Amino acid sequence: MGQFRLQRLGEQLREEIATMILRHEIKDPRVNEFLSVNRVEVAADLAYAKVFVSSFMDDQSVIRGVEGLKSAAGFIQCSIAKKLTIYKFPKLTFIADFSMKEGYKMVQKLNALEAESKERESQNETVEADTDAKADAES
Repeated sequence: MGQFRLQRLGEQLREEIATMILRHEIKDPRVNEFLSVNRVEVAADLAYAKVFVSSFMDDQSVIRGVEGLKSAAGFIQCSIAKKLTIYKFPKLTFIADFSMKEGYKMVQKLNALEAESKERESQNETVEADTDAKADAES
């Protein structure tokens, strides 16, 4: 199957699963509307699809939500298979994805380093200005 078609199918699966989560169609109490489906990677033979799920909640809530999605995987597959017309529907595997949260933390660290660097530069400029003023006063 072509790579473009696999990407399109993955995007369609992502939208359908996200819609099911938002509409509370999944009755498992561990699954809440704060879970977001980042991406879906579909295997070339359509046997499997990895569904990456994340949230800005704490890690334990994300893990519990993924466990709820795993237990409801059969229901999710059946519901989506009725809507899509494909020959073989992939088996869904749900994976907790913490990359968004890690990326956010990395950006915060970079911003802190940048602010620290600017602070050092401004301190160096004031020290240089003070030494220039003393040198002018002595001459």
